[in-house]
Amino acid sequence: MIFVKRIAFLFLFGFTWISLLAQGGPPKPQHNFQLETRIHGAIFLQHHFEMTRFDAHFPAFEVSIQRATFGKKKWEALYRYPMIGVSYWYAGLGGFDALGKAHAIYPFINFPLNPDMNNSLNFRLGAGLAYLTNRFHPTHNYQNFAIGSHLNAAISLFFDYRFQASRRLQLFVAAGLTHFSNGSMKTPNYGLNIISISAGAAYNLRKPNPYLDLKLLPELYKFEFDGKKWVSVEAQFAMGFKDMTQETGKRHSIFNAAVNVMKPVSMRSKIGIGFDLTKDGSDKALLLRKGVPVDKEIKLLKPGANFAYEMLLDRTSFLFNIGMHLAGAERSEGDFYQKIAIKQLFTEKLFGTIALTVHFGKADYIGFGMGYRFDFKYY
Repeated sequence: MIFVKRIAFLFLFGFTWISLLAQGGPPKPQHNFQLETRIHGAIFLQHHFEMTRFDAHFPAFEVSIQRATFGKKKWEALYRYPMIGVSYWYAGLGGFDALGKAHAIYPFINFPLNPDMNNSLNFRLGAGLAYLTNRFHPTHNYQNFAIGSHLNAAISLFFDYRFQASRRLQLFVAAGLTHFSNGSMKTPNYGLNIISISAGAAYNLRKPNPYLDLKLLPELYKFEFDGKKWVSVEAQFAMGFKDMTQETGKRHSIFNAAVNVMKPVSMRSKIGIGFDLTKDGSDKALLLRKGVPVDKEIKLLKPGANFAYEMLLDRTSFLFNIGMHLAGAERSEGDFYQKIAIKQLFTEKLFGTIALTVHFGKADYIGFGMGYRFDFKYY
């Protein structure tokens, strides 16, 4: 209880101090910065039988600096003025010595799901890094078979309801999932899934800007505007690593080449089909361990086909692929796979990606890559 009181005091002190600083000086209309604090009531979502020993209710604390968009850029109005920010998240993980404590910092974007800005339903997506104080060790901490590394990826998925209590103050309740995993870069890697219900408040540090609509982007009707239609072909190459010291005794490299053929369906999204080819260095080791001889390296290649959806946010976008491996000697994880990627345009055509490949919720590897887009107009 003493620790909880100290955390609550720090949040209240920081909230008050920053609010007082924000009272002086002229307003800055280019920004709508908010300070947000929330407290979580959390439990573990047990996804493996071995994880049932970690069964507890525990609090988690979060503080965020965020910017409420108001339509300064076109995509902000298209997505109903989402909030963009960065959060610090902390929890004692139930007090288990094997797990230790968790610290996470992740950028996020919070999308409104309904047009009412005074009573809004929202979906928040965040992705960043987490530091777990305790990890697996074969002799000193063998009971922590959830996480094999201190540094991990942090994923946050939350739905919330927000009420505009005053011009500057929002109150909210939320429920969602926080996930920690290293993408098999260091095993064991069961990961931690944390379900929580939270409540908190967000306060505008200065007088907020009014919302701007799309007056410069009128709705266009059929035959009214002779627009151009086009498809894009995106070629990319990515590389990742998979630590399988528990199974094969070493780390393995993974190479993936992919081509996505995408067609814009709105100013916010594209759909398309994708093809990829994966060379996983761990496949040969797993086959030899099973006593299966590998006479030709080409049999280890795993071609795949998938459906693709891309959500566009200015120069940043999220790409989702759902597909199936068409061949490959080692497919013990299953034929179906999913990829979740963040894309960032460096130029009009050149982009970088960070992608997590999973098989029905089980992380396979994280790939870091580069790509180039070719546009072809057909009307």
